[in-house]
Amino acid sequence: MPASERPVPAHRTPGVLPLGLLLAGATVLLTAVVRADPARPPFQGADERWLDLMGGPHRGVPAAAAAFLNWFGGPAGVVVPLALLAFLLVRRRWWSACCLLVAYLGANLLVVQTLKRLVDRPRPENPLVRVDHGSFPSGHAAAAAALVVLAGALLVPAARRRAWWCAGVLFTLAMMWSRTWLHAHWLSDTVAGALAGAAAALLVWRAFAPLLAREERGSALPEGVPRAVPPQAAGG
Repeated sequence: MPASERPVPAHRTPGVLPLGLLLAGATVLLTAVVRADPARPPFQGADERWLDLMGGPHRGVPAAAAAFLNWFGGPAGVVVPLALLAFLLVRRRWWSACCLLVAYLGANLLVVQTLKRLVDRPRPENPLVRVDHGSFPSGHAAAAAALVVLAGALLVPAARRRAWWCAGVLFTLAMMWSRTWLHAHWLSDTVAGALAGAAAALLVWRAFAPLLAREERGSALPEGVPRAVPPQAAGG
């Protein structure tokens, strides 16, 4: 496999940790601001103006797109990360599969649900889809951002990664739009969700960096070629 077609090991992406910490810090700051007054945070007026723009009509192509994105980020949409997990397991990329599982579950179950209970922000009135408690942050936006980061880190060849990040940003923005168009979240909820999901995925990716690098080195060896013997183990 040409070097340009191989995924870039995490230990060669020095920006992963600083970006993850930056996004995590932004998430914490936004959470603190909303938690101080969940019903009327400082940007509630901007949230309400955006929601007015999402007033409808709720039909046609936008309705179909929002319905698909609602499915994708909901319980049924878990089929997508499960398919990616199965692919990694079939390829015997054990550490990549573990990284995907830890980051995706961590972003969705641990980070998002913890923040929801911590803030408990009221949702917009009359959402067009079934929703659970707590508007802040958006679990759909978090799942979308986390999946974009993880797929890019674990599956996308190095030569195509820049295009993947651009497409992933557009996909995450589309998910954020859909949640507000369906009146399921305020705009700031979706911003916080995207920040939290991306931060969790980046930090887990960086934590798994040594294991992913070792896995990549092993998979890069042609079949039948023995691994190098450490110098101290050779010749007594």
